[in-house]
Amino acid sequence: MPPLVAARPRDERGYPVLAITPWVDGVPRFASTGTARTFICAVERLCSICGTPMAPGPVWRVVAGAEADAIEAAGPGFRNAAPTVEAPGHRSCMLYAAVTCPYLARPTARRGADASVVEAARGDKRGLGGAVVGFAEMDHRYADVMMFRFGKVVEFLRHENGEEQLPRLIAAVAGESTQVTPCPAYLLSDEEAADARFASYLTS
Repeated sequence: MPPLVAARPRDERGYPVLAITPWVDGVPRFASTGTARTFICAVERLCSICGTPMAPGPVWRVVAGAEADAIEAAGPGFRNAAPTVEAPGHRSCMLYAAVTCPYLARPTARRGADASVVEAARGDKRGLGGAVVGFAEMDHRYADVMMFRFGKVVEFLRHENGEEQLPRLIAAVAGESTQVTPCPAYLLSDEEAADARFASYLTS
């Protein structure tokens, strides 16, 4: 587990909760993506997994199914014509997500609940194939939800099952500092703080 992920708030089972996962009545809603949290991560260039700053340069995403195939076929010149609501993050954080998230890790996995922002419903399959992909370019805009476009592929790490990324994850974590950058308080477990930060952007 990357140190920045290990520092995240945990649910009652001890699982780290993503920065973009909303909390309702003190409980994280893993199947949902928080609009306020995703907006904050985008405009402040924070990782959607750990909630800490991403350095200038490439950002990473975990992609699956037809999207992975399209990126691989297009090569370095890929740019998604249709925007996606899936936010980016650090390389090690996305490798961790690919390995550990049941929906991302296994092609036969199904969602346990409806997702509130992404167009995915309970029972949906991930689809065959996946990859962790690095992009040199990222654009975003807000229109009720945060939408992203990515371009210029700098790394394409194909997998069928997420555990195939484990050696890369181990190597990435081994090369990272154990000194943890604090995540902003408004991306921890206080949903009112996230909403207040979001509102301040909309009214400024």
